[in-house]
Amino acid sequence: MPTMSSLSVQRPGMPPRQASSSSFAEAFDVARSKLDMLGFHEPGEEEEVLPPVLSSSSSVTDDTSPCSSAEAESPLSPATPITAPITPAAGQDVADNFAFAFDIDGVLVRGGQPIPEAIEAMKVLNGENEWGVRVPYIFLTNGGGKFETERCQDLSKQLEIDVSPGQFICGHTPMREFADHYGTVLVIGGEGEKCRDVAESYGFKDVITPGDILRANAHTAPFRKLTEIEHNNARDLLARGGTLSDIVVEAVFVFADSRDWASDLQIILDIAQSKGGRLETRSETFDEGPPIYFSHGDVLWSAAHEHARLGMGALRKIVETVFEDTSGGRKLTTHAFGKPQVSTFEFATRLLQQWRATQHGLVESEPPATVYFVGDTPESDIRGTNAMNETTENEWYSILVKTGVYQAGTVPKYTPRKLVDTVLDAVHHGIRREMAKLGSRKETGGRMLPLDDVALKALGEGRTPDFALRADPFLDV
Repeated sequence: MPTMSSLSVQRPGMPPRQASSSSFAEAFDVARSKLDMLGFHEPGEEEEVLPPVLSSSSSVTDDTSPCSSAEAESPLSPATPITAPITPAAGQDVADNFAFAFDIDGVLVRGGQPIPEAIEAMKVLNGENEWGVRVPYIFLTNGGGKFETERCQDLSKQLEIDVSPGQFICGHTPMREFADHYGTVLVIGGEGEKCRDVAESYGFKDVITPGDILRANAHTAPFRKLTEIEHNNARDLLARGGTLSDIVVEAVFVFADSRDWASDLQIILDIAQSKGGRLETRSETFDEGPPIYFSHGDVLWSAAHEHARLGMGALRKIVETVFEDTSGGRKLTTHAFGKPQVSTFEFATRLLQQWRATQHGLVESEPPATVYFVGDTPESDIRGTNAMNETTENEWYSILVKTGVYQAGTVPKYTPRKLVDTVLDAVHHGIRREMAKLGSRKETGGRMLPLDDVALKALGEGRTPDFALRADPFLDV
């Protein structure tokens, strides 16, 4: 099993000081000064006590109500123009008690293009907020098919920030932990030979692809013919000596979405129904095949099309269904990584701890008290976050956005703690929720933060704003 250091995290020369409750109080003083300069005052000093920084739909006193379309514009959270890539400035306070984790497709990016609010959300996390506090964050996506470094380069350009492999997990990243367990493996998905390259970089020693099998026996998939480039890139399995039946596949890994479902389906079924993974053999009992792993189980994902598109989870269901239909009713059990598997979120916790320690100078041994996970797919993002929250001591707080798979106006199968319009709303909600926890008069030296009427009243009475959840966050009550 690789250590977290193998994820190539960046180490700053001088880590910034971490922000405890006391340093947050100092940040509140600075924020209060900014408020004074902008003309905001404590309740009772003027008739208008509700600054436009918060709309009624994004109140910190309501953790479950859906957000309205967009928050009112405020000088406290200006919509700064898109600029050159930014990197968090050293010396700023860093939140030591909470962090964010983000899905990518449908949350930050759609159809290869950044969602505009995502760029602004990253700026807020990197310190462009009314408290001047940097918030650690990582990315956790079920997508894959490329090296993590390539995905980070793409995301860096899209979001105009510096994204490191040390804060990035894609669907097949946890598969690296199996490199020492299997010899010959079949890797499926992605464009060209990229997934083979990724698997070999993980340490897998003998990686074959569907193209290799089709080159050796074109009749394997009658309706698929390799192009000249595909034929040349495929490896000659027969050059090993012997026949295809001498090759034993110990495991099948679907690294990324298939580019040819028909031929990949045929090859997966052939191996699933083989004698112990031996190519071009057929088991009489249909229970001798090797394990089959999918990097995730998402049936749908958000692409450039206006409607969600079929994903790897659909292929997984087809494989299991067709296996049953062609084996006399026998069941095939496949395995999936990625969200909503709790193990993937546990992997994310380890990555987040390492990233907070190396990049932000925070204590590695302790995870943040709260991790806000922002996703667009209830069946994976929200389901997984909620399941993780039930099994861990720290809080995993699910936030669902309306920019991806989830269809606004519907009730999702798995209920988030918060429903918002965009990732920017999600970031504002999480930060303000944390600030409200610390925002008592005592902790801020008698000064008030820019909260809404209900929160101000609670704080004025010496109470922390109520974060009790409604039974159904999708009803306006």
